[in-house]
Parts: sequence; C-alpha cells; structure tokens
Amino acid sequence: MNKLLATLIASFFASVAMAQTAVPAASAPAAVKAEAKAEKKVTKAAAAEAKVDAKADAKVAKADAKASEAAADAKADAAKKKAKAHAKVATADSEDKVKAEAKADKVDAKADEKATKKIVKANAKADKAKVEATADKAEAKATTEAVKTEAKADMKAATGK
Repeated sequence: MNKLLATLIASFFASVAMAQTAVPAASAPAAVKAEAKAEKKVTKAAAAEAKVDAKADAKVAKADAKASEAAADAKADAAKKKAKAHAKVATADSEDKVKAEAKADKVDAKADEKATKKIVKANAKADKAKVEATADKAEAKATTEAVKTEAKADMKAATGK
C-alpha cells in the first residue's frame, strides 16, 4: 500500500511540474511558413528517394531472376546434349563404342563450357544491374540529404537564429 501511495504522490508532483513548464513564445508567421515549406520539400525528397530505392530493388530482383533463368536454361541444354551423346554411345557397335565414348566426352566438355559461359554472362549482367541500382540509391540519398540541409538553412534564415 505504501508503494502505491508513494507512486501516486510522485506522479502527482511530476504532473504538476510538467504543467508549470514555460510555454514557448509563438513563432513568427514567416518562420512557421518557412518550416512548413521546408517540411514539404523534405517529405517530397524522401518520397522520391523511396521511389528510386523501390525501382532499383525491382531492377535487381528482375536481373537476378533473369540470371537464374538463364543458368537453368544453360544447364538444361547441357544435360540434353550430354544425354543425346550418351544415347549414341549406348546404341554404338562394340567396335565403335570407344570412339563414341570419346566423342561423348568431348560433347560433355563443350556443353559444360558453353553452359558455364552463359551462366557467367548472365551473372555479370545481374552484377551490373546491382551496381547501377546501388549508384541510383546513393544519388537519391545524396539528393535527399541536400534537400534536408537546404531546408534547415531556409528555416534558420527565416527564424533569424
């Protein structure tokens, strides 16, 4: 009971102390106008930055999806070529089997090489898109920061402080 009573009394004194704080003087109309204008500019810049970020993220996601699809296609093509070559080995005569196996090994190597090249190109395109997206985001952030700084300067000039 004592703790409850102590808490109530403490909160009463805290509320009384808050009620007695000095009310800040009303700002000049020009300062209010400048502040509203600055807020509007900052909000607009932040929205533009968010839009650029979203577009950049979408581009990256699209590029990654495209790279994954290209990699899957390349692997599927390589598997198809390998299967075809090994089917020829299975149907070859016993005399020609060694030659057919050698040819199948060559086909395997070329198919793997071609698939790897396609995958590397697709990943390079995706990486390029990521770099461009990062650059776009950085530019948007810099623009937003510049607008924020400009808004602070405008408010400072309007208030005369």
